[in-house]
Amino acid sequence: MAPLDLRSLFVAGVHFGHPSKRWNPKMSEYIFGKRSRAHIIDLSKTVVSLKTAKEFIEKIVGQGGECLMVGTKAQAQTPIKEQAIRAGSMYINQRWLGGMMTNFQTIQRRIERLVFLEDAFAKDTVVAQTKRESLMLAAEVVRLNKFFGGIKEMEKLPQVLFIVDIEKEKIAVAEAKRLGIPIVAIVDTNCDPTEVDYAIPGNDDSVRSITLITQHIAESIMAGKASAKALREERMAAEAELEAQEAAARAAAQAKAAERAAKAAEEKKAADAKKAAEAKAAEAAKPAPEAKAEKTAEAKADAKDAPKAEAKAKPAAKPAAKADAKPAAKAEAKPAAKAEAKTEEKPAAKAKAAPKKAAAKPAAKAKPAAKKEEAPKAEAKADDKADSK
Repeated sequence: MAPLDLRSLFVAGVHFGHPSKRWNPKMSEYIFGKRSRAHIIDLSKTVVSLKTAKEFIEKIVGQGGECLMVGTKAQAQTPIKEQAIRAGSMYINQRWLGGMMTNFQTIQRRIERLVFLEDAFAKDTVVAQTKRESLMLAAEVVRLNKFFGGIKEMEKLPQVLFIVDIEKEKIAVAEAKRLGIPIVAIVDTNCDPTEVDYAIPGNDDSVRSITLITQHIAESIMAGKASAKALREERMAAEAELEAQEAAARAAAQAKAAERAAKAAEEKKAADAKKAAEAKAAEAAKPAPEAKAEKTAEAKADAKDAPKAEAKAKPAAKPAAKADAKPAAKAEAKPAAKAEAKTEEKPAAKAKAAPKKAAAKPAAKAKPAAKKEEAPKAEAKADDKADSK
């Protein structure tokens, strides 16, 4: 591609304008002079305007926008198609159909029909009853391709239009202005530059001139696509990095949560163990007071039963003493009887010293026994007196 300078533009014939009698006064600022009854365009203005237009298109496309290249006149059809295909852009190089943008929903249905028929023919799945119907479908594909072949992939309205010869493409200009779509266009000396947003003064009737300017526009589109791709990659990389950071943060948070949970579980386990130990200690401590109570109760019971047992033992001992005393009084002498009486009186006296309440009644009963003991003593004395006589 030729560089963007005065020489390349001059060689391509961009400076040739229309005859002076067909000029538009609004183009006077872009006209250098007049030669052979034709105006000459100031190429220095063309260079500046083309650079500005390229920067604008590159910016729009770099932001993810689409540029639609339009040139339906015979001189522009081939350059527009070639450069649009090279740049991967949408184009229209046949008649601009009314409502191409303002009635885009209807146009979109026709595009869908074209895509469907092309797929059917490519896969050989066309259903036709006769040969005539098949030929009619093939003709329909050709006709639709003629008008919509360059915009088959257009899913939404473009963000900028590049137009060759705005005098011929008045419908496209009107629709773009109605929708607020910016226009970049090659304007010749017979055009109104105020109709477009970015006017590129130049020859719009020469194939070489159109090709050169279209090449520069295609270069700006490709640069914009490259920057958009780089921006997408950067965004994807940033998103991936952000996701990685978020994943790391989530992992760290999960690790901390797991650590806290483990710590809480350990604390709970320790607390449960402590409670269990305390419960065991409490259970072990409970029987001790009960045993003491049982011992004290048993001691009290024994203390109560002891006087009763002693009291019962005294009456049992007294009859035995009586039984022993009678044969002893008969068989033994007086000293033996006295000794036995003394020994019997001492236990009896000790038994009387036992609990007063429990031994009171047995003591009262013991008095006749004492009298009975005294009776043998008296008998023994009487016997001694008789012997002495």
